[in-house]
Amino acid sequence: MNPPESSTDESLLARLGYRQELARRMSGFSNFAISLSIICILAGGITSFHVGLDSAGGISIGLGWPLTCLFSLCVAATMAQVGSAFPTAGGLYHWGCLLGGRGCGWTTAWFNLAGLITVLAAINAGTHDFAVAAFGLKSSGPAVRLGLVVAMTLSQAVLNHRGIRLTTRLTDLSGWLILGIAAALTVSLLVATPNLDWSRLWTFHNFTGLPEAGATFPKQTSPLWIFALGLLLPAYTLTGFDASAHTAEETLDASRNVPRGIVRAVAVSGLVGWALVVAILLAIPDLSAGVAQGADVVHRTMRAVLPGPLATLLLIGIVLVQYLCGLAALTSASRMLYAFARDGGLPGSTWLKRVQPGTGSPSVAVWTAAILSGALILLLPYETIAAIGTVFLYVSYVLPVAAGALAIGRSWHQMGPWHLGAAFRPLAVVSALGCVFLVVIGVQPPNQQALPILIGTTVVMVVVWFGFERRRFQGPPGGVELKR
Repeated sequence: MNPPESSTDESLLARLGYRQELARRMSGFSNFAISLSIICILAGGITSFHVGLDSAGGISIGLGWPLTCLFSLCVAATMAQVGSAFPTAGGLYHWGCLLGGRGCGWTTAWFNLAGLITVLAAINAGTHDFAVAAFGLKSSGPAVRLGLVVAMTLSQAVLNHRGIRLTTRLTDLSGWLILGIAAALTVSLLVATPNLDWSRLWTFHNFTGLPEAGATFPKQTSPLWIFALGLLLPAYTLTGFDASAHTAEETLDASRNVPRGIVRAVAVSGLVGWALVVAILLAIPDLSAGVAQGADVVHRTMRAVLPGPLATLLLIGIVLVQYLCGLAALTSASRMLYAFARDGGLPGSTWLKRVQPGTGSPSVAVWTAAILSGALILLLPYETIAAIGTVFLYVSYVLPVAAGALAIGRSWHQMGPWHLGAAFRPLAVVSALGCVFLVVIGVQPPNQQALPILIGTTVVMVVVWFGFERRRFQGPPGGVELKR
């Protein structure tokens, strides 16, 4: 039997034009945990650690991480206000339609879908590569790698297919594991490191062009630009917090728990993640040698500094959490697919919007997201996939927020119970400008493939929208007028 809060949630959902189809069983902690699980500082913060180190050195971690976290908090807070007012599955797409019109919503949906599916691919590819390197496993070539990553993704689809109850239990577990393992690893590294050189946190080094066997970034000369490239480490890591919005129709007291989940996930990940990457930085025996290790720097540092059994135990925990991170990412992507299909926004919408009887899972959307994600692994390397996913997601975050900044006080008057008051509009401006900057650094070499993909995607969307979808796509129920 559903808790009493569900009747209020269903009434609010009905006023927004939808009926309750998904199983509403997630608590406030579960909503927070699913975003915490996708952000997963033990995934992006570890597999992309070299992206920060191999740019400006320690200052990328000591100063670059908290600066980017502040930007992410601005984006999260503005998203939270909109999510509190309109707590629906697919969140961002719906917000874009209501606040900026059908074109804004449709564009937001496609950027968000592309970002979610790409990030899922990056998470699972990164998990495979980290596990192979951390445990000294023999690489079996690209075909076997692809098969293993696809098998991992399909196993996550099997778990998700069984319904939100099982998925919630696993993502709740993931949330606790992330915090526990991150704390244990941070403390262990700080205790085991004989000489803590705190000056590393504010010291600039130009490590671009390294490692020589395969440079993380091409050689650069401008200190400011090198520092900017290092911001990609926290930017890669602090994505995916829109999952709290995508699971709104499965969350109890959604108008309060969804915004709390978004903001808390970013704040907790930012603080705990900063402590973790600082500990890793301080534990590296020799920075130049660490840079030469490239993407292997974290697990090699753990093996060098920590007792063997402890390092192995922590590495097993990290790989498990990274797998659960992929599970949470698939949950978010499938709910976005379901929500957009529910309003007829996708080819095959009749199938994609189907909900499995008994489990309340949008199973067709789950399997579709898993298959599309697996296909991406065949096409692009990990760093490029991560860059594209980050750029696409932040564009989709900022579009409805910018639309909200223009709509507030005009067509949008009634806020939800969680709101920023007069701070919303300036924070929305900061979010939009920061997103433009993130797009610029996200498409730089060696991720230059991301630029034609971004431009090509944008051009295709413009052609499809004005050539066809503008006449066909009607948006959410009742059009795009605010009803609340």
